[in-house]
Amino acid sequence: MTIALFKKPNGIKRIAAAVLAAATLISVAACGSGNSASASNSLNTTKGKTTTITVGVCAGPYGDMVDKVIAPLLKDDGFKLKTKLFNDYVQPNKALASGSIQANLFQHGNYLKKFTADNNLDLTSLGQTPTLGLGIYSNKYKSIDDIEDGATVAIANDGSNLARSLGVLQQQGLVTLKGEVDATKATVNDIASNPKNLKIKTIDAAQLARSLGTVDVALVPGNYSWAADLKPADALAMEKQDDGVIEVFVVRAQDVDSDFGKAVKKLLASQKFKDAIAKSEFKDFGKPTTW
Repeated sequence: MTIALFKKPNGIKRIAAAVLAAATLISVAACGSGNSASASNSLNTTKGKTTTITVGVCAGPYGDMVDKVIAPLLKDDGFKLKTKLFNDYVQPNKALASGSIQANLFQHGNYLKKFTADNNLDLTSLGQTPTLGLGIYSNKYKSIDDIEDGATVAIANDGSNLARSLGVLQQQGLVTLKGEVDATKATVNDIASNPKNLKIKTIDAAQLARSLGTVDVALVPGNYSWAADLKPADALAMEKQDDGVIEVFVVRAQDVDSDFGKAVKKLLASQKFKDAIAKSEFKDFGKPTTW
């Protein structure tokens, strides 16, 4: 081995280059790790400068709520908020966890709890916002009593909103769930009775409003009903909201104590936020349980 090495001096150069490359990779990795650990610094303010925060939202009212109510109220705290629209309920949390956005407002508390547990994400709520509840809509029927035997009912297929939809159907006496089931985890297999023999069809939440042309009834979460211009007054029934289905403003756990985290938490509990909502198009939304 020693003789071969001296006969091929280029081999020494190659070994040296490999060692140098490995050292460089280690250095880059260390830098990357340091950037990740200090990522929350980007959510702090610098005197005389404005810190821009990207908030992930889905189609619906919460992007408007950020733009028209929350952003103006945080301006004096040194923050400029802009929204990024996502087309499903999965990517806003994954984007937040990866650091490509700094916050999101699109989900209720039950969904956040289940999604973070299922995906091992360290995300947390800073507080609740007014929430447009899930509604039962139909182009065919005018009331719950009108729903016929064997009608096709579309509900969201993601775990949290599926359970929520079944709960709303139970509120209206259309189905009964098994007594021992966790209401936040119920599936169609947990239906104990279905007196009208409803055909439950699970589809992507973003398609529910559009499905009204092909199904008899659809249970549409508030953000998607808002985007589709479905009026709560036209719903056959609206969800009776509890604490778990109120929307939450979410950041990574490591950012809770950042300047931004503290400012948002304070704002959501403030009278000025309540007053601004009362003067806005969101005034009739369901209110946080702490209000």
